Amino acid sequence: MTTTRETGKLKISAEGDREIVMTREFKAPRRMIFEAWTKPELLKRWLAGPEGWEMTVCTIDLKVGGSYRYEWHKAKTGETMGMGGEYREIVQDEKIVATEKFDMSWYPGGAIVTSVLAEKDGITTLTSTVTYDTREAREMVLRSPMETGVEASYARLDKLVETNFA
Repeated sequence: MTTTRETGKLKISAEGDREIVMTREFKAPRRMIFEAWTKPELLKRWLAGPEGWEMTVCTIDLKVGGSYRYEWHKAKTGETMGMGGEYREIVQDEKIVATEKFDMSWYPGGAIVTSVLAEKDGITTLTSTVTYDTREAREMVLRSPMETGVEASYARLDKLVETNFA
């Protein structure tokens, strides 16, 4: 069974037993989206989730077997959130496959995220497939408001690429 919902420009589909597929278009070449996704100084500018959160830690060792680490802080409440993982596959400007594990897991287990960039006529389509360890984990994520934070971040990415990272 496939269930689809949209938030802003973001489309989210539940597919199979353990997958969530997120699709979003950007008016930018895929090399720019890849760069914004893989350079800490750029990633910190857009991957902050809902309003009020800030990415305070962003480390990336962009190679197969390399790791990444993200931490966010919400000044108003003092909340923090951290996560990280390991890169399993990297195809420059096209694809990243990495594990995902949150410090204070809000869903059981971890996940594998496969992000693919496809460009046509200057429009890049990002398709991220998140495969959770269990169906239960996927269902917990679907019940959360995660798409609000994802779309808020992607809207900031839209603005960042419009300015050519200025």
